[in-house]
Amino acid sequence: MSDKDPDKVRLDKWLWAARFYKTRALAKEAIEGGKVHCRGERCKPGKEPKIGDEYVIRAGFEERTVRVLALSMVRRGAPQAQLLYEETAASREHREAAAELRKAGALGLQTDGRPSKKQRRQLQQFRGGQD
Repeated sequence: MSDKDPDKVRLDKWLWAARFYKTRALAKEAIEGGKVHCRGERCKPGKEPKIGDEYVIRAGFEERTVRVLALSMVRRGAPQAQLLYEETAASREHREAAAELRKAGALGLQTDGRPSKKQRRQLQQFRGGQD
């Protein structure tokens, strides 16, 4: 198989070549862990992506919906890897909005450090007694 016209590429290898995951093993692990879906169903690492297929890929806090534009078995630089797929506009907007929420601290607790003695007592009382 030449890398100019790969007829068949494994999904884990394509995700690695498109730079969604740092290693092929991580890509395989993510697929097996249910973090990659095609048409609402979980995929297998050996699945062969086709041009035009749409995948939902979750990595860390980010979830992307991408459309396959080209196939490659070779991992190249980021500019060439971005030519392999196209992220949908709705996915990009959703991802950017989620990033803004995380920056604003809306999803997690904002604390100033350890609770004071008074705050610890209030927590214990709230939990229903002594811990």
